[in-house]
Amino acid sequence: MPITGSTRIVGIFGDPVVHSLSPLMQNAALQAAGIDAVYVPFHVTPAQLRDAIRAVRALGLTGVNLTIPHKEAACCLVDDLDPMAALIGAVNTIVHRDGRLLGCNTDGLGLLRAIREDLGLDVRGKRILVLGAGGAARAALVSLSGAGAAWVGVANRTPARAEKLVMELAPKLEGTAFAAYPLEPGLAALLENGVDLVINSSAIGLKGEVFALPIERCVCPGGAVYDMVYGCGPTPLVAAARSAGLAAADGLGMLAGQGEEAFRLWFSVPAPAGVMRAALERRGSEK
Repeated sequence: MPITGSTRIVGIFGDPVVHSLSPLMQNAALQAAGIDAVYVPFHVTPAQLRDAIRAVRALGLTGVNLTIPHKEAACCLVDDLDPMAALIGAVNTIVHRDGRLLGCNTDGLGLLRAIREDLGLDVRGKRILVLGAGGAARAALVSLSGAGAAWVGVANRTPARAEKLVMELAPKLEGTAFAAYPLEPGLAALLENGVDLVINSSAIGLKGEVFALPIERCVCPGGAVYDMVYGCGPTPLVAAARSAGLAAADGLGMLAGQGEEAFRLWFSVPAPAGVMRAALERRGSEK
């Protein structure tokens, strides 16, 4: 990839950032699209974030992604927020346009795309249970409601966090009913008739952990499970769901999907179809 004075720069700010797979998939897409640009990881600490975001404008970067722990703090550091980012309260993509920095959030769109493409599921009219009550869950609730989900339950090991999230977002998300639950062994019994889809937005499974309850029992026959966690093979949740005869997928599709949405925002053209996902899968098969 030749670098010249006209090469555009995009990248990702995170702390840590060395583990990020975004450079791998974004650079693959840039090469496939024939765009003179490069995607670079930048290690930015919380104390450096304000200066780093100012540098996007000062250095003429086309834009950046933001990952842990910067998504919430960035909301106050950009010039404008798109409606989705404002509602979620987090920014994962900054777009530099005409000297102004626009904060966007593509996580929810990436989730919806992955559910549709990996599970063949349309969330409109469905009953969905989200595990976890952090930033990823918040993005999920906003996107699921916007796509027409009929009911969304939030289950968290600290029930008060689930209740707070539901109380905050429910008045803003018309057309979807919400409920909060404790993430405990009796959860399946609390869900009348089960749900069509379970989404794990928590970090459980990231290091091979398993849930303290059989999550698959919460799902109706013919339903599905989506785990935002991803690795080199099926996560424990995905494996358990498949063993129970349910459709299941891990978070690789969401990672590629949110990256494709960011690519489109930066370069005003769609990312080459399937290139990001293929780059991620090649990496996994080489390990």
